[in-house]
Amino acid sequence: MLVALAALIPLLGPSAALHGTGEAEAPGAGGIALLRTVLFAALCVPVGEVFVNRLARSVPGASPGVPPSWSPWAAAAGFLAALGLASVVATGNLVPGGLSDIDVGGLYASRDGKLALLEVNAFLVAGLCAVSGRPATQVLPLAAVVVAEALRAHPTTEHTPLAGSGLTLVHLTCAALWVGGLLHALRMLRLWSDPAGAALLGLYARVAVVLLAAITATGVCSSLRRMPPETILEQLTATAYGRALLAKVLLVAAVAALALWARRRLRRAADPLTACAPARAEVVALGLVVAVSGLLTALPVPIRW
Repeated sequence: MLVALAALIPLLGPSAALHGTGEAEAPGAGGIALLRTVLFAALCVPVGEVFVNRLARSVPGASPGVPPSWSPWAAAAGFLAALGLASVVATGNLVPGGLSDIDVGGLYASRDGKLALLEVNAFLVAGLCAVSGRPATQVLPLAAVVVAEALRAHPTTEHTPLAGSGLTLVHLTCAALWVGGLLHALRMLRLWSDPAGAALLGLYARVAVVLLAAITATGVCSSLRRMPPETILEQLTATAYGRALLAKVLLVAAVAALALWARRRLRRAADPLTACAPARAEVVALGLVVAVSGLLTALPVPIRW
């Protein structure tokens, strides 16, 4: 049910967000938003596993048991999503009606096409690394996906595109660590004893504070680049991008409240692992944030009034 809800946001979100704004919906916006959501989720899962597995090594008395890795499945989902997005780019950013409409060779002729191919190949390599004897090596191809997404989000025609790409790079990296890290930490707590599990969750919580600060700072800066301060309040309700951004801000605020609740339980409750209840709710809310983030990529960028 939760996966279905997360899928409905990017599928139905474009028409709902664009209603009454006078902005035109791009062809296949719902499908593209869904593919982006899958791609972002597929990035979070392996990044979180590598991150939390590294944290676990520093926990005294940690259990050697780890849950089965989801990284190979995430890489497969990311590969298919990236392949679907590459097919859209290969048809001139239109939804292909058939295989004959896809110009694979044309991908090499454009910046967006090369970035789309880079993401396809990076997920393929990440999947091979995930099933190898050294799954931590998948960090390199996953980093290539983050870089490609940061460059894709800010075309060269944009004002100071490198600054925008830098902000997106930090924002996406921290978000993947936060979302994927919390998911994997909760999976590991099912196998760990009380003291070690609480210590692991405490380590993650300390890093998560820094990640939240970085996500907030880069998100605010990115928003101000696209919506100047004097127009941001109006554009938050008058444009589709602004409406989706407002929904994302409200969800992140709810996530921050849940994180604070979990942190208080972790530090003050008689049983620190009671923090798992708000942490699970936080994971669900973060899944909705990922879905809204995918929706944002399919909406028209607001005009700088």
